Amino acid sequence: MRLLVVEDDRDLNRQLTDALKAAGYVVDTAFDGEEGHFLGDTEPYDAVILDLGLPEMDGITVLENWRRNNRSMPVLVLTARDRWSDKVAGIDAGADDYVSKPFHMEEVLARVRALIRRAAGNATNDLYCGPVHLDARASRVTVDGSMVKLTSHEYRVLAYLMLHQGRIVSRTELTEHLYDQDFDRDSNTIEVFIGRLRKKLKADVIETVRGLGYRVAAPENAT
Repeated sequence: MRLLVVEDDRDLNRQLTDALKAAGYVVDTAFDGEEGHFLGDTEPYDAVILDLGLPEMDGITVLENWRRNNRSMPVLVLTARDRWSDKVAGIDAGADDYVSKPFHMEEVLARVRALIRRAAGNATNDLYCGPVHLDARASRVTVDGSMVKLTSHEYRVLAYLMLHQGRIVSRTELTEHLYDQDFDRDSNTIEVFIGRLRKKLKADVIETVRGLGYRVAAPENAT
């Protein structure tokens, strides 16, 4: 999953970025509202963490512009603890959730997980497809109860496909959501990761849809 952190406090930005990367996310960063607005308006993100007190362009304006331009990615806003009016303004502008400063990093991670899974229509952190179980909270994959060791890139590919079960996902889409903006992207490497996943999972859960991309079947009880 690819996230954007827009926070002008460089120490806090770094702390958030480090924690998110350690949790398995790919992270782009911005330190002012104009840069954040541009990235959020032009890049595909699975979620955004947005501070409201930004230089150049304030967070509320950034968020309102995104929503006006039909940018629908989930947004978690960061607010000052004593400014309840900021929380109201953020939600009215289109925020999906908020957390007050100072905060515990685990709370931010939990809220990001919740935003991403809700945006994809999932109620829990546990994703299943046949014998494969992916625990998004622990970043762990098991097959028939046995843990499977995956590289970070392999895990991200599988997590994205399982989060969007039943939908064909193109190689381009996978590439856009698995690498940050500075990475030298090559969609052909996705085929390599898919091949490795099939060998490690030893389960026929990833379908190749010729000319279109890949699909993980939706659970049989899905509506």
